[in-house]
Amino acid sequence: MTQKVTIRDLAEAAGVSVTTVSQILNGKGERFSSDTQARVLKLQKKLGYVPDFNARNLIMRSTQTIGVLVPNLANPFFSMFIKGIQQASQNNKFVPIIFDANHNQKLQSMYLEELIKRAANGLIIASATLDANDIDRILTRNGIPYLLFDQNDAQVGDRVWVDDYKGGQMAANYLLSAGHRDIALLVGDDITQNIQQRINGFQSVMEKYHLSFTDDMVVQNKMTKLGGYQAVDDLVARKPSTIFAINDEMAIGVYRGLQERGYRIPEDVSIMGYDDIDLADFMMPKLTTIHQPAFEMGQVATELLIERIQNPRLAHQDKQLPLELIVRDSVKNV
Repeated sequence: MTQKVTIRDLAEAAGVSVTTVSQILNGKGERFSSDTQARVLKLQKKLGYVPDFNARNLIMRSTQTIGVLVPNLANPFFSMFIKGIQQASQNNKFVPIIFDANHNQKLQSMYLEELIKRAANGLIIASATLDANDIDRILTRNGIPYLLFDQNDAQVGDRVWVDDYKGGQMAANYLLSAGHRDIALLVGDDITQNIQQRINGFQSVMEKYHLSFTDDMVVQNKMTKLGGYQAVDDLVARKPSTIFAINDEMAIGVYRGLQERGYRIPEDVSIMGYDDIDLADFMMPKLTTIHQPAFEMGQVATELLIERIQNPRLAHQDKQLPLELIVRDSVKNV
């Protein structure tokens, strides 16, 4: 088996000391001649030398890594969120380590422990199923700064958030303004804090106009395309004029289920989503939805966390980003 090229191998090939190589590779080689610097860098590429990460950490006392815990990478919303994290990390010379817990609380707890073991400089936790106070106790005890996402009421840690209560209100106001009164609400079977806020906001508008909002209006299933597809029979049994899906993933599943049963969208049933994932603009008809700035949320979350890592004494950071109603073609006026 071929052995890994070491810093000693590179130093011998360049005819210089290990210390000289280390300083040149770490951008501190100004005191050496330009020929020496060029020779070391050229041989590094030729030999394929990659600095030992763990050894460098011991010297630098920093892993320059951010741990990221998300519930479901298959959801395009979180894919965009991760892209924002990656860009901001790259801009600040940090490396994100990303774990997808697949909505499994046991996996989430295990990954959280692994990130602590691997001495990540800070964590972005986009899981609404882990208890915020438990997270705070574990990470504070280990001296690891963190930022919460999707836990709107959390009073611990820095956070980036949107007003999901307002988002629910925006959806209800739009559907009512379009003349809809028979509205079915499609939600997940595990209602997290941020999802409950959307439901509460929607309900508040219905109550404001003295319109009934009962359990009969609500259908639950997995917050995935398949979950939306599987919920269609329960939805159509309620004979709604419109369906408000609590996320776009579910809405896309509903599209297929309705179309297979011969329903036309929006002529027979209107549909509205929430998130504004990239597929929403490619559906036929295009999906009306509430836009969450997923990419920007990832960017801002990373920037705030790096600020916290570099200055632990900063005051609590709390950044709210705006939601936007995106009107397309899936809701008709009645």
